[in-house]
Formats: sequence, C-alpha cells, structure tokens
Amino acid sequence: MLKINNLNAKIKNKSILKDFKLEINPGEVHAIMGPNGSGKSTLSNILSGKKGYDVSGEILFENKNLFKLETEERAHEGIFLAFQYPLEIPGVNTNIFLKTSLNAIKKARGEKELDALEFLNLVKKKAKELKFEEEKLNRQLNVGFSGGEKKKNEILQMSILQPKLSILDETDSGLDIDALRIVADGVNSLRKKDNSFLIITHYQRLLDYIKPDYVHVLINGKIMKSGGPELAIELEKKGYESYN
Repeated sequence: MLKINNLNAKIKNKSILKDFKLEINPGEVHAIMGPNGSGKSTLSNILSGKKGYDVSGEILFENKNLFKLETEERAHEGIFLAFQYPLEIPGVNTNIFLKTSLNAIKKARGEKELDALEFLNLVKKKAKELKFEEEKLNRQLNVGFSGGEKKKNEILQMSILQPKLSILDETDSGLDIDALRIVADGVNSLRKKDNSFLIITHYQRLLDYIKPDYVHVLINGKIMKSGGPELAIELEKKGYESYN
C-alpha cells in the first residue's frame, strides 16, 4: 500500500529525514515512536502533502507517486491525516464540512454523492458510536471544543471518510483516559484487511488500546530499530537514550 524509499527531507537547509525507509501493507498498523525533533511530524506532513519541504527519494501509495499528487488528490486516493493540534475554523459548520469532504471524495472517485438525509443518518450513527455529542455537529468546526473533543472530531471524520491509509499524528496528545479509550475504540472499529494505519506517538499508552503490528523507533530522522508491540514497552521503560 505505502512504500517509502530513501526519503530525505530538509527545511531551511536543516536535514530532518535521512534515507528514511518504510513499507506498510494493507491491513497493517504501524507505530512510529521517537523524541521531539526526530522527524515524526515532518513525515506525516510530507505524506499529506504539506508544502515547504525540500524532499528527495520515493513515496509510492498503491504504486502512485505521491510527489505528483496535490493534497486534495491524496485525500481522494484515500490518505487521511489526523492532526496533533486540530485547527479551529470559525464560520465553517461541522456538519457541512463533513458532508462536503465526503462528497468531494465520492465525486472524485465517480461514486454517487449523498443527499442531505442520507448524510444526516450516517453522521448521527457515527457520532453515536464515538460518543460525540450531536449538538456539536451544528457548531463551527472545532470552535470551543476541548482538546479531547477536537481529537474525537478527527476520528469522526476518519470514520465517515473511510480512508485507505490513516495517519494519526500524536492523536493521544492531551487526552484523558476516557477520551483516549473512545478514540482508540474508534480506530479499532475501522481496522480492516484492506486499510492501514500509521500511528505517530511519544507514548506507549495509546498502543495499549491500539495493538500495532509493528513499532519503529525514529531518532534523528532515521529508523533505528523495528519490532513488535513489545518494543513500545521497552521504550517506555528505557527511553531513547540508548539510541542516541
């Protein structure tokens, strides 16, 4: 599904990712753990199409060259990014945003778009599953939401859009234990044999609920070690000092 070969990334002549390699197959959940400044968010930004990076190497998503696709085209292909700090967008209704996003993807794929009633039934069902209060669907996007509510809104978007590859950039940041479980349950409910997840996190606690197939340690722009879920437990106990 996703194949990254020798990815190098710089910003303002500062090297961040260095000969980075990663391959994610359909149905797999991969977790990347690393300290601040190791390149985790840079990776998610590049995969989603954020501008401003000087990049080289190769990123293939279902054999398509991601560097040739704009951000919205990547979304149409099935790539979704859950932000570490979801933005508040005053003046944009949450329901309308979700409906417009879903129908834009359907239109790009030549699928039938949902009418207002069809979408309303869908979003109410998904909101109930995530314990996301319905009244917030009629509010401005993320405006006045708590940190946990913003993260649950991101998972709600993911649940509705049904992406092939979901990138969670420190989605656990700022969540209390109840919100963490709700977010994790939402992610787990979406796991299928034909979609994949890339979870970027500092901490092992999220991985207690979302069991990854593989864990990778990212230090100074390079994956220094890969393993199973037990690697996350090892990092929680020993930290990153031994990799520096």
